[in-house]
Amino acid sequence: MKIILVFLFIAPLVLSARAEKDYYPFDSPASPETKSRFALLDDVRILANGLLQLGHGLKDFVHKTKGQMNDIFQKLYIFDRSFYELSLQTSEIKEEEEQLRQTTARLQIHNEEIKNLSQEMNSKIEDLMQNKIQLQEKVWGLEDKVTKLAIIQPSMQETKEISSLKAFVEQQDNHIKQLLKIVEDQHVQLNRQHNQIMELEDKVQETLLFLFSEFAISCNTGGVNGPTVNLGQPPLLFAVWGCAAPDCTALYNSGMWSSGVYTIKPNGSEAFDVYCEMKFGSSWTVIQNRVDGSLDFNQTWDAYANGFGDLNEEFWLGLKKTYSITNQGDYILRIELQDWKDSKRYIEYAFSLGGPETDYTLQLSRISGSIPNALPEQTELRFSTADRAGDIKNDFNCPENYLGGWWHSECEETNLNGKYVAPRSRGRLDRRKGLYWKPKKGRYYLLKATKIMIHPTD
Repeated sequence: MKIILVFLFIAPLVLSARAEKDYYPFDSPASPETKSRFALLDDVRILANGLLQLGHGLKDFVHKTKGQMNDIFQKLYIFDRSFYELSLQTSEIKEEEEQLRQTTARLQIHNEEIKNLSQEMNSKIEDLMQNKIQLQEKVWGLEDKVTKLAIIQPSMQETKEISSLKAFVEQQDNHIKQLLKIVEDQHVQLNRQHNQIMELEDKVQETLLFLFSEFAISCNTGGVNGPTVNLGQPPLLFAVWGCAAPDCTALYNSGMWSSGVYTIKPNGSEAFDVYCEMKFGSSWTVIQNRVDGSLDFNQTWDAYANGFGDLNEEFWLGLKKTYSITNQGDYILRIELQDWKDSKRYIEYAFSLGGPETDYTLQLSRISGSIPNALPEQTELRFSTADRAGDIKNDFNCPENYLGGWWHSECEETNLNGKYVAPRSRGRLDRRKGLYWKPKKGRYYLLKATKIMIHPTD
């Protein structure tokens, strides 16, 4: 529009100048050559001014157009981001809707089964009530007959009925006696089996005593330079002699089959308390437990090295203690996860843990599990915290951005020591700082509880 206005402004000026040139009188005092030269100069000036104004107008128009295009691109970028986040939330809602639909279908099936059972029970109750009424009627008839017998001499027919009733009662009494004898025989058999079990337990105990007397266990009871006591007894006497087992498995093998807090003393280490979980026919040493978010896991490097929390509630055992246990041999790492729908899954790894000089480097190799893997395998993962980031690629401080110490690898979306976040917090930033398990290909698991345990491979 500005270009058209400038052109309309310049055009009359040029035309008027040319018109003046064409209609000069022949008898003008100035020569035609001089007039023509000055007219051309005026035209050039007018055209130059017009072109200059036209250039300024084009420049302003270009700047304004660039600003409008930048605004449009920025709005398109915001729209793309919003659409992407909306698609993620839509996919999660679809998954939850599908699970709700399946749950509803299962509930409907259970309701049908309960309804059928209720109908069967009602029919059986009605049959029992009818039988009860019939029995009551028979009893009343017997009472009437007994009353009559007490008053008058019974007739031949009544005598036959009494005899048949007496025979029926005797038959029932014989059945009851047979049942009592069967019960007594079963009781005797149970006592015999109980005695056999007791004898087997005694033999097993004697065998254990013999084996452990052949392979005596030594225990240092006075520190590094203290006296050594040769127990010559099963490891059950660890506590009696003031000794500590090297790990939870030794305690389980000694007969301590209840989960709880015990004192262990790995080879070359000081004694310390651990929580032993007895299950799967063995014992697991728990190195991390989270159940309700009561403990803040955003701790320093020293705290993660030495351990923190309550062994009966939420806790982190400590990198030093874990290393002293795993340094005794080959161990299995088991991770148990529970989401906010109370679905429980697990995964097990063969692993190796480096010492403090390597920042407790972890290497994993998946063995089995019921959830996709979310941790890099055959890769050295250095443990890091916000105050000691370690060697992390791209100079990105994962512990500072995702909270909690962990074996980070390029800040992947898996952190079992992150902030405890309930599912009502739908902000993307809070969720990425939360307690979660995210395989590279798979759904996002926001977790309610986690447990990390170790157990010897042998």
